[in-house]
Amino acid sequence: MTGTGPKPRKVDALIVGSGPAAAAAAKRLNDAGYETVVLERRELPRHKPCSGILSPRGHRFLLENFGPLPKEILHTPASCAGVKFHFPSMRSVSMDFDGGPTPHLHRKYADQWAMRQSGAEVHDRTEFAGLEDKGTHVEVTAKKDGGTVLYRARRVIGADGPSLAVVRAVYPDYARQIPWFVVGQKFHPVIDCPLDDKYFHFWFHPELGHYTWSHARDGKQIVGVGFIKGSNFDSRHRKVVEYLERKHGVKLGPPEDREIVTANFGPSLVNRYIFGKGNVLITGQAAGFYNMIAEGMSCALHSGAIAGEAAVESFRTPMDVQRAYRGMIASEVRRCSDQWSPLEIALGRPHEADFRGAMKKVKFGEKLGILGEILSFIRLYAPLKWGRQIAWQSIRRKLLGSYPSSRWL
Repeated sequence: MTGTGPKPRKVDALIVGSGPAAAAAAKRLNDAGYETVVLERRELPRHKPCSGILSPRGHRFLLENFGPLPKEILHTPASCAGVKFHFPSMRSVSMDFDGGPTPHLHRKYADQWAMRQSGAEVHDRTEFAGLEDKGTHVEVTAKKDGGTVLYRARRVIGADGPSLAVVRAVYPDYARQIPWFVVGQKFHPVIDCPLDDKYFHFWFHPELGHYTWSHARDGKQIVGVGFIKGSNFDSRHRKVVEYLERKHGVKLGPPEDREIVTANFGPSLVNRYIFGKGNVLITGQAAGFYNMIAEGMSCALHSGAIAGEAAVESFRTPMDVQRAYRGMIASEVRRCSDQWSPLEIALGRPHEADFRGAMKKVKFGEKLGILGEILSFIRLYAPLKWGRQIAWQSIRRKLLGSYPSSRWL
């Protein structure tokens, strides 16, 4: 990046991505007085495939850090009361969120609102292209309107979700070493839908897919399915729609729109997070954070804030930024990975919807049946060979009180 070309823009921190993790990191840095630029490859406000269902913890974070949520950033219904699990036997378990209903965010506008509230300078239509960590700073190349834009940042934070652009620049082989899932949803006009529109509905049904859900949005019904990359989305989705009509009496019109993304689903289950190298930090979903029921916004917000705080700490003290970040992020690793830990689920209360409390209302025989159906569903993940890893990480967590950082990149 030397010679007679364009001069780089010098900043304290450069953040790639404009989602919740990026906004939270930017807020920490900007509030501390450090010049921060955010790169977003699309024009804001940009569409973001997402259910929009936020956890109570994520809701609290937004209120405490960004202020009251304007109605313009919400879908209809504007809130979600909790989660309802469905099983092949037609048993179901409803769980209300702790503290009451949470917002149903319209990500296109909610992300832009949070970024505005952060106070950071946003460069949209600017795509990250590469970086070089020089030790004292990071030189970043980006593309905008067919030209090259250069930046020189003391710290870079990759908060670009499953695109993993920053991760690929630091660890080129990483994306080829993890399993990828296809996660897609279609939007249907409603003819008749007995499903309670106050809840996010999830099916523990191995024949439907690794992740199957439905909920109401803006007068339509979303039907979604997730599976290991390689299968046909349309055929899997059609199977779910037929099942919902046959078993739940859900009658829907032909889909009017659809969203399909690939997701790096898995690191949070087996404690294989990726946090970066040198002056480059990775956070949010790019780092592997994913809550159960695939709500990623709350852990993105919290991990992003931690990344921003670690950068601030490294500016103010001689502490190495990676050491600061990995020390701080351990609390978010515990909170996120606990949601997938069999021992924490059985002996603790890692979620923000009371599964154990809901199960207490179920008769003993039905309870055994539900547990058996959950185990049958978990076998769907056997080809990924996660079982032993999850079990061992769960035991380590119970014995030592934390998850070993030796597994992190």
